[in-house]
Amino acid sequence: MDPYSALRHANFRRYATGNILSIIGMQAQDVAVGWELYERTHSAMALGLVGLVEILPVLLLTFPAGHAADRFDRRRIVLFTQAIAVLCSLALAAISHAHGPVAAYYALLFVGATSRAIRNPAVSSLLPQLVPERDFSNAVTWNSSIFQIGSVAGPALGGLLIGVAKAAAPVYWVAAAFALWHFGFVWALRTVAAARKREEVNWRTLLAGLRFVLQTRIILASITLDMFAVLLGGAATLLPIYAKDILHVGPSGLGWLRAAPSVGAALMAVSVAHRPPMRRAGRTLILAVAGFGVVTVVFGLSRSFWLSMSMLFLLGAVDNISVIVRQSLVQLRTPDHLRGRVSAVNSLFVGASNQLGGFESGAVAQLFGPVASVVAGGVGSILVVAAVACLWPELRNLGTLRE
Repeated sequence: MDPYSALRHANFRRYATGNILSIIGMQAQDVAVGWELYERTHSAMALGLVGLVEILPVLLLTFPAGHAADRFDRRRIVLFTQAIAVLCSLALAAISHAHGPVAAYYALLFVGATSRAIRNPAVSSLLPQLVPERDFSNAVTWNSSIFQIGSVAGPALGGLLIGVAKAAAPVYWVAAAFALWHFGFVWALRTVAAARKREEVNWRTLLAGLRFVLQTRIILASITLDMFAVLLGGAATLLPIYAKDILHVGPSGLGWLRAAPSVGAALMAVSVAHRPPMRRAGRTLILAVAGFGVVTVVFGLSRSFWLSMSMLFLLGAVDNISVIVRQSLVQLRTPDHLRGRVSAVNSLFVGASNQLGGFESGAVAQLFGPVASVVAGGVGSILVVAAVACLWPELRNLGTLRE
């Protein structure tokens, strides 16, 4: 077994380098937006509304975007949407400099989320074109690791820049530069678009990916488990409140809190890459998501910065196992002509769990306080694991990811 097989392909290295730059920029920008909104509004609901604004394009565009990824050149779709990301970051910088209205932030977040909703199915289904099938699981693992490394550096960079500049605007300029570099690396990819049948655009073809997921129970089970666990157990939205009002660590501390899950996830991804393929992937997935719920509860109750950091580290580690298993199942068990649409359905589930979970966390925190919101979400995640394990016994019994 070669733990570096995917990295030996030049196309994957270009893809990965551009990806990590984009992620660093986006994660730094997320920190800046969250900090700036809370500084100006002092409202948990203002943070929760970010998730609501960002989920709307996913709900509206998931199926058309998936169909587009199966019909048109995926690389060109990624380039177009990445150009929009550059413009959004530049506009955020201008609004921040001018101390513009809060509504303008939400409008730009909506535009940026729209570009990601269109891009995500294309970028996910582009990955199998960059490496041979035998190296695909390794590529998923490294891609996850790269995402997490970017998610470590991004929040830390965002918090550092805010702390030094005493303003969020420089973060947006950096995010724009990194998004532009990502554009360049995608431009340099050497891919041959697969010949695809020009299907008629109608409800049957738009919903083909959803039908495939509903009929493939093992994929449906893994996506459902991830969606509801993260929907209930997401604490990331409330981290500005924890940093400012509970742990009292300021913007630099917020950057490290945001980075801690990604440190754990990156180390877990490297560990998985160097280990033999999972023999009991289903059991591993269920235990990982249950652990996600447990560490969320402990984090919610913590008043110690270092205990909170440790719990977020573990949260990222166990969540990364879920990501690797789910992404491998979705791509390996889906035929290429459906990969865009199935990836779109996966993006819808993931987007719903992250963005709607953020809105749910903010709304509950507004009513009952941030601690109650996080703890209740962790308990809910554990209950979801028990329900999914009972409803889908084939997930419990899943052996290797290729079975």
